[in-house]
Amino acid sequence: MNASNSQPLRIVVVCPHFEPDTAPTGVVMTRIVYELAALGHHVHVVSTLPWYAKHRVEESWATTTWRTRTQMCEWGSITRLDPFAGSDKRNLLRRALGFIGFSVTAAVAGCRVARRQKIDAVFAMSPPLTLGLTGWVIAKMRRARLVVNIQDVFPDAAVETGAIRNRGVIAAARVLEKWVYRRAAAVTGLSDDLAENLRAKVPTARRDTIVVIPNFVDTDAIVPLDRLTDYRRELGIDDRPVVMYAGNVGFSQSLPLLLAAARRRPDVCFVVNGEGSARYSLEESARDLANVRFADYQPAARLPEVLATADLHVIPLKRGLGRVSVPSKTYSIMAAGRPALAAIDPDTEVPRLLARSGGGVSVDPDDEDAFCTALSELVDHPERLVDMGHKARAHVLGNVSPRAVGEAYATVLARRA
Repeated sequence: MNASNSQPLRIVVVCPHFEPDTAPTGVVMTRIVYELAALGHHVHVVSTLPWYAKHRVEESWATTTWRTRTQMCEWGSITRLDPFAGSDKRNLLRRALGFIGFSVTAAVAGCRVARRQKIDAVFAMSPPLTLGLTGWVIAKMRRARLVVNIQDVFPDAAVETGAIRNRGVIAAARVLEKWVYRRAAAVTGLSDDLAENLRAKVPTARRDTIVVIPNFVDTDAIVPLDRLTDYRRELGIDDRPVVMYAGNVGFSQSLPLLLAAARRRPDVCFVVNGEGSARYSLEESARDLANVRFADYQPAARLPEVLATADLHVIPLKRGLGRVSVPSKTYSIMAAGRPALAAIDPDTEVPRLLARSGGGVSVDPDDEDAFCTALSELVDHPERLVDMGHKARAHVLGNVSPRAVGEAYATVLARRA
């Protein structure tokens, strides 16, 4: 069945971020919602008040007693809830409690929507995995179809990075994970690697409920720009080569590799553009490096300019994470016409994508010598970087459009068992 030609669905979407929040997963979910609406479906979003950039609710939004707002739209509604965020991004217990708090209030808000009208499907994003339980509660109330979207496999990614070590917590998370997967009508993953991981956790008879739908890239909003941007000037960088990491500065990323390269190549400027739980320690390690700049997240409208500032982007993931996480920044980098150097497990989605498109190269994760050698070979040949950037842009133009991804999700949401 072609979802675009089917009867309009009434869908409740539960996600941790939605515009104008700047989280990459929020950008993804916002566009998916708009594509579903463009196909004629009625969508009711339950999300948080904007909080990602500073890990607290933005001042312009924190004006109500219960910090809750509902906005009616032509295509449905958006209910924004308190994210229960703590200002210390390194406090994992506080973050976990915040996710649980939001998941509970989201269940209440979603059930209120479901009480007012018929609901055909509930679409819940993970992480946090607790939103899978939230989605099930809402779906159960109306006997609706539950579809769970997995951006990163939890708890696998957290275990691999050492963010979670408590055996009891890990065991409980794995129980919840399997429980959610087995009760969802469909579970979507971003790549074949993620899908393989998910299929191993459900009974054989349910493996066809695992569906691969990659994240899109908005090639209309993210376009190639000249490398000598205003942002480069704001950072005090001249026309020398720029290598950038843009995104969450967390424990999943092997960002010490970037500092190692900075020590070997003082003639190159290295930029870490983003925030996260590992940024403080990374800045401490870079105190003696004059060629390293740290910058905060920029407004979404400046993303093309930020990406264009770099001659080369890096995508470093710690060993073991390549099959449980697909950094959404990869497609944005490619759309900006910039090449990427990945340090990720071989024969996983990102290295395959870069090889298939010609838009970058990859090395083994956590291999300092291989990373620094590859980086030097690339920055020393600017004409090669330009060619790889052209190929990256061409690939995303031909393969990953928002409309195609929206239609794929609409089909899964509409499908009946």
